[in-house]
Amino acid sequence: IAATSEAIAYLGFISTTISEISRRSNFSTWLVSFYFVDKDGLLEATLRHLARELSRTAAARLRQATTPRERIQAILDANLGANQFDRRTATVWLAFWGQVPHSPRFARVQRAYQRRIAGNLTHALRPLVGRPQALALGESIAAFIDGLWLRATLAESQPDSAAARRAAATYVDGALERMRAEPLSGPLSGPLESIQE
Repeated sequence: IAATSEAIAYLGFISTTISEISRRSNFSTWLVSFYFVDKDGLLEATLRHLARELSRTAAARLRQATTPRERIQAILDANLGANQFDRRTATVWLAFWGQVPHSPRFARVQRAYQRRIAGNLTHALRPLVGRPQALALGESIAAFIDGLWLRATLAESQPDSAAARRAAATYVDGALERMRAEPLSGPLSGPLESIQE
């Protein structure tokens, strides 16, 4: 799985082959095929591994949080932490995202990941803004995180995890402040404009 992530990060999804993964992992192509059947099976296992690791990190941080805002920050820190936000990991996630529309196997894993982050965010936001607003804001925060990952993948320099977490926290705090001031307004009006400025 580590060799698969490395191959995708350096060669791209299309150029990654069982042979290349075998060479990088020092396992025979026969052994890789025996355990994973084919390239898609190995790639799905890699995606599941990445999602599982991210989920474990988030769960550990959430256990330490004591307030709703701390729970939100725990989710931001897990998704944008240095171990998740490096160029290699971001590139691998992006490669998988690009294949999701064409692969039901990858789409299932992606849906489970999206449900988990949306559920965690909604649960943390509900005491602060109520259920309808929590659902909407949770989706926008998840989209903001995905956007930061995309920018990290395309950046010329090494992604800055701390700066990404600060940007996400600023977005969350601005959205919460806006909702308290104008409870009927949508979560995307106001905070995004201030971030872009």
